[in-house]
Amino acid sequence: MEKHIPKLFGLVLSGGKSTRMGTDKGAISYHGIPQQEFLYHLLEGLCEQVFVSLREDQKNTLPKAIPTILDKNEFKGPYNGLLSAQKEYPDAAWLVLACDLPLMDAFALKELIDQRDSTKNATAFALRSHPLPEPLCAIWEPHALFASKSYLENGTSTCPRKFLINHNTKLVYPKNENVLLNANSMEEYHAAMAQISN
Repeated sequence: MEKHIPKLFGLVLSGGKSTRMGTDKGAISYHGIPQQEFLYHLLEGLCEQVFVSLREDQKNTLPKAIPTILDKNEFKGPYNGLLSAQKEYPDAAWLVLACDLPLMDAFALKELIDQRDSTKNATAFALRSHPLPEPLCAIWEPHALFASKSYLENGTSTCPRKFLINHNTKLVYPKNENVLLNANSMEEYHAAMAQISN
């Protein structure tokens, strides 16, 4: 009997406060359009359905054609958007991308999807020099998200990386590690722009 593999949905996490950047990271344009829209379109060609995760006060910042899931504010940090999405579609696996990944591309996302192991809690990108899962550049299986709720309710941490470190995660090392560059400050923004323009 063939094993059931949960359908794969995409989620761009754009509901953070962007405190260090000083401006909404999802609205920054690296490729001619706001980054949250750029990532949405990357995922659109790879997942059954794709959504952008937003706070209530951001809900009118995207074109109407882009589906959104509003944060339900039941959990803290990045889990807020992730578990809000899981509540809407509990049977889906989620390919999650933080909106602060300006160098992410379709080739890398295909690498991640091709190496997905649905029997694990997640399949996550990692750096060879720092082999820890990147929870916001990962495929979260449905059973991992259900387990995450207990982890949050019973534990002392709200960190999705700590959850993945301790819960059977497959690590994938992208051929181009630059795709994992996070831009959380203006300095990192300029570094990303320098790489994009080369």
